[in-house]
Amino acid sequence: MYIPKFLEKDDLIGVTAPSAGYTEQVDLTKLESAKFNLSEKGYKLIETDNVRKCEKGRSSTGKIRAEEFLSLMDDEAVKYIVSVSGGDFLMEMLEHLDYEKIKANPKWIQGYSDNTGLIYPITTICDMATVYSGNIGDYGMSLWHDGVKNNLKLLEGRGIIQHEFDLFENEYVKKITGYEGYNLTDKVEYEYISTNKAENFSGRLLGGCLDVLIMLCGTKYDKTVEFVRKYKEDGIIWYLESFDLSSARLQCALWQLKEAGWFEGAKGFLFGRPCFFREEYETDFNEAVKTALDGLGLPVITGCDIGHRPPRMTMINGLMAEVKFDGRHFEMRYTELDGK
Repeated sequence: MYIPKFLEKDDLIGVTAPSAGYTEQVDLTKLESAKFNLSEKGYKLIETDNVRKCEKGRSSTGKIRAEEFLSLMDDEAVKYIVSVSGGDFLMEMLEHLDYEKIKANPKWIQGYSDNTGLIYPITTICDMATVYSGNIGDYGMSLWHDGVKNNLKLLEGRGIIQHEFDLFENEYVKKITGYEGYNLTDKVEYEYISTNKAENFSGRLLGGCLDVLIMLCGTKYDKTVEFVRKYKEDGIIWYLESFDLSSARLQCALWQLKEAGWFEGAKGFLFGRPCFFREEYETDFNEAVKTALDGLGLPVITGCDIGHRPPRMTMINGLMAEVKFDGRHFEMRYTELDGK
């Protein structure tokens, strides 16, 4: 597993738009604020040309998006690449990527939602650790949430332990100034929904947005089975969250991944709060997940701080993690960062 070099002061951060870009003034304000806040922490930022463009949900063509991303990979001064936004069409750039070039110069790559389509193949094809956490806009809030602070600490190699947060954003409120934080209204509640309630389990983290993962499954960019078999001695802790899957589609998605061999050697599952979820067949989220995965006999925890309903933990694909959960309190640490 290639673990990129951890960030140091004066390092260069590259911002790019593998999916949609920013054109709304509130988003541009958020971007400028993020650049200022990170500069206050001692970092320099550069943008690719497509960051402030968006047409029909795309910052640019798939080829241009790949070229601009690879330009940051080629730049040895850039140590961390963070996406500006999610969207729907990131997959259009995958055919234009040079995975050998990506392997040759490992660096941190971060995003979430549609960015699953970039970071997940990079981990499973290039054997390189990648980050599922906020896009650049999260750094733009005036007062950083602890989840944002933890994100940067982990990228700096500080082996902190992540815990469940107190409140989460259950209803998105449109940003007005660009400096706002999360709209925290509802109590965070992690929950065991499996018969196996192991208080501790460990493995290599792997996952992302289910809506994107089922699109990748079975394509030439799907090297999941090879990856999980390579690390069968460690096993995999799957973290998954959904953007717009109903209870029926959620069960079908998990069945698809299971039958494709993705869950071979799994050690447990962490599910983030779903974003736009619709109950079908009188089946809620937990029942849908339980129905799909119960036969595996593995620990399954839902309600986690992962994905579209912030705050977010920092999930690092490919790193060894240890999870502890007593039914009420959750903690996760990266064992490969111990002592750093």
